[in-house]
Order: sequence, then C-alpha cells, then structure tokens
Amino acid sequence: MPRKLNVGCGGDKKEGYVNLDWLELLKPDVVHDLNAFPYPFKDGSFDLIEAYHALEHLEKPFMVMKEMHRLLAKGGVLHVKVPHFSRGFTHAEHEHGFDVTFPLYFDKKFSAHGYYGVDFALRSMRLSWLAFFHLMPFMGYGPILIRILRGVNSVVSGLANLSPALASRIWCFWVGGFDEIEFKFIKI
Repeated sequence: MPRKLNVGCGGDKKEGYVNLDWLELLKPDVVHDLNAFPYPFKDGSFDLIEAYHALEHLEKPFMVMKEMHRLLAKGGVLHVKVPHFSRGFTHAEHEHGFDVTFPLYFDKKFSAHGYYGVDFALRSMRLSWLAFFHLMPFMGYGPILIRILRGVNSVVSGLANLSPALASRIWCFWVGGFDEIEFKFIKI
C-alpha cells in the first residue's frame, strides 16, 4: 500500500496515493464517510497525508485532525489547505473557516482548555489571496486578466506572508480576504 493518503480526494485522484473520499461516484481507492471514525487504516500507516479543501466540509475538523494524527507515522507530514475565514463561507457547503490560530490547538503549551490532545509541530503556514486560478475561466475571466491577477496575487500574498497574523487579523479586510490558508504539520 502507498504510504501517502489523499483525504477528500474528490476528482483530484493522485498517482502513488491512497485516494480517500465519501462519494463512490468519484471512484476513490477507498470509499469512507469522513465524518465517521475511525478511518479504515491502521495506526501509523502513512508518511504523508494531504487534505486539500476537505476539512471545511466536515462536521468536526478537530476530530479529523486527531484521526490523521493516528494515521501518520512519527515524523510524518500533514499538508492541509483550507479556506481562510475571510472567504471561507463563499461555498454553500462549507461548515468552517480557518485562521492562523488553528495550529495552536495542537500545541500543549497553548492552554489547558485549547489543546486538543494531539501533538503537531507547525512546519509552515501560508496565506494565498487568490488560490483557484483553474476555476477562473468558468467564471468568465479571460487569459489576460488571469495573468494580471496572478501577478497581483504574488504581490498581495507575498506581503501578507511577511506577517500572517497581522494579515489575518486586520489586513485581509483591506484586500477583500484570502482564498486559502495552508499548513504543513509534522507529527511529534
């Protein structure tokens, strides 16, 4: 079995991964309700888990994080991409938005009532002002405008990532919010 898991793969099935989703119609490698625990894998089965735009659709993201912690081998990497709260509810099925405080819940030094019981070290965090260039043609954006927006995105995202906490707290409202916040965690 591959040592990489693609959680909530949807139509983005990846070669060399176990592709996991609840929707049988998409023909993932493993069909499982992502709100039902435990997932059908043994402890420490994976070295890499990717969950791109899945957590925001699920009922209890902290329980999902706990389950992914169980599935990762020690030192394994969890790569999560989710909507930033400032744009998180633009999709009708989003249950949650996320911000820079999300990693704190996996650090026992955070607080007695905030720690969620599993240890992840945050390797990196990144805000993206625009994240869905592949969808823009379907929304009527032409190729020239998309190129211009890619350039603007590089500038806005670059400045925001100088201080993600400041950008998340204040600056995001000046630029209309951020499409995505990305976290890379290490299981400790």
